[in-house]
Amino acid sequence: MSDDASPRRERRFGELTEPSEDLLTYGSYLKIPELLSLQRLRSDPPVHDELLFIVVHQAYELWFKQVLFELESIRDRMFAGDPERARHYLVRVHAIERVLIEHIEVLQSMSPQDFLAFRALLTPASGFQSVQFRELEFLSGLKDERYLEDVSAAPEDRARLERRLAEPTIWDGFCSLLEMTGFPMPAADPARRQASLVAMAREHRELFAVSEGLLDHDESLSLWRFHHVLMVEREIGAKRGTGGSSGVDYLRSTLDKRCFPELWGLRSHL
Repeated sequence: MSDDASPRRERRFGELTEPSEDLLTYGSYLKIPELLSLQRLRSDPPVHDELLFIVVHQAYELWFKQVLFELESIRDRMFAGDPERARHYLVRVHAIERVLIEHIEVLQSMSPQDFLAFRALLTPASGFQSVQFRELEFLSGLKDERYLEDVSAAPEDRARLERRLAEPTIWDGFCSLLEMTGFPMPAADPARRQASLVAMAREHRELFAVSEGLLDHDESLSLWRFHHVLMVEREIGAKRGTGGSSGVDYLRSTLDKRCFPELWGLRSHL
């Protein structure tokens, strides 16, 4: 090597023998300084539990981002006729959703008095405005144009939801996968669809495993809603939501939502 050439860096058990300003680090790769600067309390003087509230909800949004990525991949894999990869990603989604449910227990460590110490500062913000959660619902098949009014006024947020309303769902992908495998799913013939689902369940173990993964996702969303309702009632009782909703009463009205009613109905015909 010539004298004026830059020195070659050698790795030994993950370490560099020579320091370098452009060396990738854990913190720079994950943007840790930027990430840790995003928890900005509104209470002054700071209320102890506001940091916990912010961290948990920011963690939710990060997990929502990952779930959306996985659900898109699941849908696309099914449209591509790849049930095994779709099933694999569904297992991951289910694992993440178990973590989301566990987050609720962390929030429940706040007493009502702890939450009320800063709750008024959140008005008029509301969890209803979580664009990613609405995207998650829309992609899962729970499309409802009325939710466009619940998000923030940011044009990019509304555009994201409008795109989700227009694009295929993971149920559309599953129906396409069934069609490719010889199980017709005509939109205008519920009886034929039901017969195809029964035949799939009895005759095709791989597709049935995918359908079970879809139900795991649906069930996890229902469990999250149920635990969320209990947590909110435990924290604020019958008070109205910070965004003006009826609070617990509205949340209870969402408990019967099902992304894949035909898969739930399949049980009655096996």
